[in-house]
Amino acid sequence: MRRMACVAAWVLGMAVAAGAAPIPLQRGVGVHEWLNWSPVEDDGSYSWPPYRSEQEWLAGHRPLTDWPGGDEFARVRSMGFDFVRLSVDPGPLLASEGAKRKQALDILAAAVERITSAGLKVVFDLHGVTQVPANSMEMIYGGADSEGVARYREMVVAVATMLVKVGTDKVAIEPYNEPAYYPCDSSGSDDWQRIMAGTVRDIRAVSSEITIVATGACGGSIAGLVNLTPDFDDSNLYYSFHMYEPHSFTHQRPDGTNTFASGLPWPADSSTPEVVAETLKAQMDAAGLISVEQVMNMVAAREAIARYFEQNWGQSQLEASFRQAVDWAEAHGIPGRRLFMGEFGVILMSTDGRMGAFDADRLRYLRAVRQQAERFAIPWSVWEFSNPHGMTVIRPDGPAVPDSLMLQALGLP
Repeated sequence: MRRMACVAAWVLGMAVAAGAAPIPLQRGVGVHEWLNWSPVEDDGSYSWPPYRSEQEWLAGHRPLTDWPGGDEFARVRSMGFDFVRLSVDPGPLLASEGAKRKQALDILAAAVERITSAGLKVVFDLHGVTQVPANSMEMIYGGADSEGVARYREMVVAVATMLVKVGTDKVAIEPYNEPAYYPCDSSGSDDWQRIMAGTVRDIRAVSSEITIVATGACGGSIAGLVNLTPDFDDSNLYYSFHMYEPHSFTHQRPDGTNTFASGLPWPADSSTPEVVAETLKAQMDAAGLISVEQVMNMVAAREAIARYFEQNWGQSQLEASFRQAVDWAEAHGIPGRRLFMGEFGVILMSTDGRMGAFDADRLRYLRAVRQQAERFAIPWSVWEFSNPHGMTVIRPDGPAVPDSLMLQALGLP
């Protein structure tokens, strides 16, 4: 009887959702450092109550006095963003039940309301991390019928129930971030298809009105999206993909302390392999690397540089990537405005030249990606608001002021 009731609720929810529409989203920014990587104790358990306060977040990588004061989310709104993609560590929710879980959910509800009070919408992104293995995304990789998936989906239902109370006109739920089910073609199992479809059914049994952000596997890439069959679709869903193509450009970073990986251009034909290699050598000279270290670096770097230029990444390949997503949507009767580019960004070159792209190349890439998304009316969220890792709207050092050139590349005032 209970199973029949659940099925009936899901069918009714799907029917009502079919006449709905997702909350309108246009230009967003990720906030990752606040409610992710929830603090843990020495024994590996979560500190309780979980999650950081807003002040602890802002003071995490710079003095609190670097921030200008006032309402930080009002600042986000004034930059031209209309929503925040809020990364939330699901670990404390998975590790708790009863009164403790309710306490964690209450903290998260207050955080969402804090953002929406500034006039911003929220995409609530359950963003699993690795610090507590038992409650990391590894728990969902045992297959669609595994106990880990069942536990995770039960947690998603609790989150959806909380968000509905906050207001379905203000929030969307994104239950998975960059799921690592591979391979990225039809040769793989149907586990991810079943997990995503089942999770949508779970949420719809809670609410027909809350917006859901679904995703393909393969790290949330376009390759994963186009391998998804949206047989669970309703008009109140977005379909996510992340744009870090080519990864060799967006994530230029070395493997060790005395290694360098930086300076690849965008587009590739705006420079040459020789110029990139010469620039890299000059940066190693400036950093004081001895000759043997430079030689070892250049052996690895020349191979990566040659591969990048052979691929000749540029505007046409970027357009082809977007076209894959748009063609998939059109083939399934899904309008482009219900695609969702949940992340894109480029690591900015560090001051010592060890990692990242030159600012001019980074800005060209950000502008090109943003323009492609807007060409198809795809809402987007840039990665991310503030961090020390080189992908940040707020400048990483000194006074916490926006990167005005980055905002310009994003088409913001």
